[in-house]
Amino acid sequence: MTGYDPRDPQDFAGRHITVAGLGVSGVPAARALAGLGARVTVVNSSDGERERAQAAELAELGATVRLGDGDTLPEGTELIVTTPGWKPSSPLFLAAEKAGVPVWGDVELAWRLRGPDAAPWLAVTGTNGKTTTVRMLASILTAAGLRTAAVGNIGVPLVDVVLGEGRAEGASYDALAVELSSYQLHWAPSVRAHSATVLNLAPDHLDWHGSMEAYAADKGRIYEGNTVACVYNAADPATEELVRQADVEEGCRAIGFTLGTPGPSQLGVVDGILVDRAFVENRQKQAQELAEIADIAPASGKAAPHNIANALAAAALARAFGVPAAAVREGLRTFHPDAHRIQHIADVAQVAYVDDSKATNTHAAEASLAAYEHIVWIAGGLAKGATFDELVRTAAGRLRAVVLIGADRALIREALGRHAPDVPVVDLDRTDTGAMSEAVREAARLAEPGDTVLLAPACASMDMFVNYNKRGEAFADAVGELAAAGH
Repeated sequence: MTGYDPRDPQDFAGRHITVAGLGVSGVPAARALAGLGARVTVVNSSDGERERAQAAELAELGATVRLGDGDTLPEGTELIVTTPGWKPSSPLFLAAEKAGVPVWGDVELAWRLRGPDAAPWLAVTGTNGKTTTVRMLASILTAAGLRTAAVGNIGVPLVDVVLGEGRAEGASYDALAVELSSYQLHWAPSVRAHSATVLNLAPDHLDWHGSMEAYAADKGRIYEGNTVACVYNAADPATEELVRQADVEEGCRAIGFTLGTPGPSQLGVVDGILVDRAFVENRQKQAQELAEIADIAPASGKAAPHNIANALAAAALARAFGVPAAAVREGLRTFHPDAHRIQHIADVAQVAYVDDSKATNTHAAEASLAAYEHIVWIAGGLAKGATFDELVRTAAGRLRAVVLIGADRALIREALGRHAPDVPVVDLDRTDTGAMSEAVREAARLAEPGDTVLLAPACASMDMFVNYNKRGEAFADAVGELAAAGH
């Protein structure tokens, strides 16, 4: 398949292609390949009611689906297209390597299916902030009158998008705002973005990648072949180093963003104003005002530092695409963050309750904790191999009290003992979903007027909840119960 011509879908006709995994990206990939005439076999480790319904749908298209067996390489496989979560060390991929069978990710497949007039990709990755930045970028592009969509790891399959481009009324785009995870980038060697950014780098998913070095290398793939701009975080030197290591098109520029005063070829903040010293005629002496910090404040009226950084990264990608300054301001003003991302739920008895359930690792939790002065912190869950000393050390001066939940809460409790020994800690020895109501009641008891009760778990949710959304909903419900009780 190495000589595949993306403008010739007949290249897939009759080929035996195995799709690893169902779900959000596997089903569209299998559907697309079957539509192109491939002989599709889907393998999936789990065998539940949802998977059986998906299998039935694909069977009607002529695909073979093997549930409950994700390890065995189907005989005659010429190519594997994998969904993001499958580890490189999976037996299926080890068997493929031994047999000389190439492995593509769903993003790689989408890239190769693009037509000759396909929209350029403005791509975003990073440990935290990807979805918010991509949606900010799409909002800015829309404000500029451009046809766009926020796609990729945000939940909109790229395969469906690229196959739809130009084939239906209104389906063509001027540019796509593309969120890419480290998993997706690992299996996407051919992707070449117009411009891209790595927002930040912190330890995460190391059980999948094997090491921090491998994780960073996969994130850095997003810069390969960029044509206009590689946008990096000036406060995170590792992101700039990835730009230095990237093989880009001649003339592609390195553009930094900073929460401080920007230097030439950077975007930054001056007296509460977002300014551009990168995409101006004389970047040594000129700066273009883009927006005010107030334009990016969430519903609670307070823009957290990391959200300002997200806005600067989105603005840099938009400016690299030629978007005028006025559209940056308008796009940020009209953008509304997703739920569970520093979402102000309510004020009860002069205490603010904020849901940042999306803070599933220490880096995200650190950014969330930095946004408030006096905090009763609800934390805990599945640590995914993380350590908490640096997080607690950084946040200790802001903590009024801490309420711990979840399977790995002892790791946070031990870090608190080392770095914040005077902070009161409530350790809830339960991992059922009802623990959240008790956690909120305990937080309310410990909070004082003017404090913020902040759900920023620094851990994954699956020990107690289906996902971080359900965890955040449980928090909001518990706050609602608190308000109804007249606290």
